Amino acid sequence: MPLKKSNPDLVLIIVTLSLLAIGLIMVYSASAIWATYKFEGDSFYFVKRQMLFAFVGVIAMFFIMNVDYWTWRTWSKVIIIVCFVLLVIVLVPGIGMARNGSRSWIGVGAFSIQPSEFMKLAMIAFLAKFLAERQKLITSFKKGLLPSLGMVFLAFGLIMLQPDLGTGTVMIGTCIVMIFISGARVSHFVLLGLIGVAGFVGLILSAPYRMKRITSFLDPWEDPLGSGFQIIQSLYAIGPGGLFGLGLGQSRQKFFYLPEPQTDFIFAILSEELGFIGGTLVILLFALLLWRGIRIALGAPDLYGSLIAVGIIAMVAIQVMINIGVVIGLMPVTGITLPFLSYGGSSLTLMLIAIGVLLNISRYSRY
Repeated sequence: MPLKKSNPDLVLIIVTLSLLAIGLIMVYSASAIWATYKFEGDSFYFVKRQMLFAFVGVIAMFFIMNVDYWTWRTWSKVIIIVCFVLLVIVLVPGIGMARNGSRSWIGVGAFSIQPSEFMKLAMIAFLAKFLAERQKLITSFKKGLLPSLGMVFLAFGLIMLQPDLGTGTVMIGTCIVMIFISGARVSHFVLLGLIGVAGFVGLILSAPYRMKRITSFLDPWEDPLGSGFQIIQSLYAIGPGGLFGLGLGQSRQKFFYLPEPQTDFIFAILSEELGFIGGTLVILLFALLLWRGIRIALGAPDLYGSLIAVGIIAMVAIQVMINIGVVIGLMPVTGITLPFLSYGGSSLTLMLIAIGVLLNISRYSRY
């Protein structure tokens, strides 16, 4: 391993903190009305909790930035075993907390954590180690590709028992990008793609609510008060925003039209209040973050560093594309948060920890 350590990527730090700051402002703006109504006049209820997780996450990010990234290679097996145990525990009635039909949370005092979020990063660290050690075998379907997908689909299966198709989809997509980058054959991906499409269709058909999400995505006005309600209200938020928006804090859709606007649909409120300019600025910040991450991955001193950086960037990119795609009506509703902006302690903390790992790789990256 290289001994020379340079300064972390300053641009990546600035972009991350900028997105975090925008997120905190928008969480308050989007949630103040709902929080006032639901929590006895406490308009700061959601943003206070988000600020606490942001504080913890930023401290963790700067701490992990100084932990050599190959440490995660040493502890990847232990970390992923712990995450598997948590995924099993969350399914136990009385321990796992159910929200919106999914048993995905474990309560810890007044707060709760979502183990599936941390599984995404644990799987990235584990798979990067696995692929780096077996790079020469990755072109073999039986000895390389199939074993590398075994743990991934085991984790996906546990996540689907909750069920949480959105988080599972992000994890699968991230791992596929990592496996492809490591040198797997395209022909194998075509075969797996066909199997994956068949399995995805099966998952949709097995649950009526998923089928409703598909039909509402194709024509939300077919059921405007039911399955198409969220998409329609999201579009009603984005449309009036125009070029410059209605002004910060001036959203109309957050007045109980768009359900819980501080979570998955926060980009709709941002677009309504800050307009096309504000939405474009956020997208450009994400693009800058991904560009810096790609540069770090390309300049990493070893294959493990490159793969873990690719995994982190792929995870962020997939979540951003799915979330914004849902908000603007290009994808079915999936329940995916927008990184750094959406309300959610587990998601925010996980993302900041992941950026901390990426920043440490940048300290050794040759770019």
